[in-house]
Amino acid sequence: MSEASEHHDGGRRRSWLLDLTPLRVSAAYRRLWWGQLLSGIGSSMTAVVVSVQVYQLTESSFFVGMVGLAALVPLLSVGLLGGVIVDSVDRRRLAFFTSLILVAVSLGFVAQVAMAPTQLWLLYALIVVQNAFFALESPTLRAIVPALIATDKLAAAAALSMFSFQISILLGPILAGFVVDRLGLATAYLIDAGTFLVAAYAAWRLPHLPAAKDSAQPNLAGVIDGIKFLKSKSLLFMPLLLDINGMLFGMPRALFPALAATHFTGGAGSVGLLYAAPALGGIIGALFSGPLTRSRRHGLALLIATAIWGLASATFAVSDVLWIGILFLAVAGAADMATGVFRATILQTQAPGALMGRVSAAAFVVGVGGPWAGDIESGIAAELTNPVFAAVAGGIICVCGVILLHFWRPEFARYRAPTA
Repeated sequence: MSEASEHHDGGRRRSWLLDLTPLRVSAAYRRLWWGQLLSGIGSSMTAVVVSVQVYQLTESSFFVGMVGLAALVPLLSVGLLGGVIVDSVDRRRLAFFTSLILVAVSLGFVAQVAMAPTQLWLLYALIVVQNAFFALESPTLRAIVPALIATDKLAAAAALSMFSFQISILLGPILAGFVVDRLGLATAYLIDAGTFLVAAYAAWRLPHLPAAKDSAQPNLAGVIDGIKFLKSKSLLFMPLLLDINGMLFGMPRALFPALAATHFTGGAGSVGLLYAAPALGGIIGALFSGPLTRSRRHGLALLIATAIWGLASATFAVSDVLWIGILFLAVAGAADMATGVFRATILQTQAPGALMGRVSAAAFVVGVGGPWAGDIESGIAAELTNPVFAAVAGGIICVCGVILLHFWRPEFARYRAPTA
């Protein structure tokens, strides 16, 4: 084979792989990405460690379940207001400030382990504070990316972000179990604090990102203005509606324990495999996301990816063979990764700078609240029917929702991303 042919084949192979250009061309983005990756792993660790500690204290699944409520309430209540704050201050300083607060909260988790006896109310209070600042940090980081990366590479940055997210939700729980078993709760929380120090350093090294001159004041009126703007722009509203549709009807994770026990006739190991399969599919999808990030038909691609998510979620429980179910869940995870890429790219390229924080906050609230709403929906459906029917029907309804949204806003499928 000639040198030219080898070079051509190598370039073709690279074109299929995750596009690393944003990491190469922007040192600020590279530091930010590593900070997000490490802090994401740390946060995923802490979510598991907190549940372990609460169960050790109470031996009650009810109190473990209340951890989710303590996390969800501040995430949703602070989320939209946090978007106005992001739009009204220097985003670099806000990212640095929130990272330092999250370091302090992680050290608070370390301190409460040493208390005798540990107070359950204090543990819940730390969870509330931590997630309130998560709700401020996440829209801030999302709003910063368009200032660091050229418009035609925002899809590649979104793929990198989804890749780091999938890595964190896969590695975090594994590391949590390893660290708690061998080094204890306090060490696990201390590692989390260290990851946020990396994120704080990355934020400190960012360029100044002052608020726009016409930015809103951080109040309820600013939140309402942001919601009105989103409702008036179907190009921004449609990605959020598609996400709600996918998470509400095509999110079968609450059914995994019942399906593992009654349908796939497995034990706890089967449950773990079902939960891990979407993340594994998302990682594989991100690694081979090159063609996705070069596509310009983002509207049509988002519709197709959401439909694939629903179809895969509907079919994973049709067979009672575990590995077939895992395969379909991995396909669903890859489709979910793709929806995240196209959704983030559309929002970041079409939202004006003065409203970027509020648009990012709306996407954050939908992304956080959607899976929880999906758990509620699928749990009720399974109680009224059975877990298999609930999984299949939910996925089919998701696909029907995509079709209805397409006919409601057919111009969305014709949208093409800008090239520069």
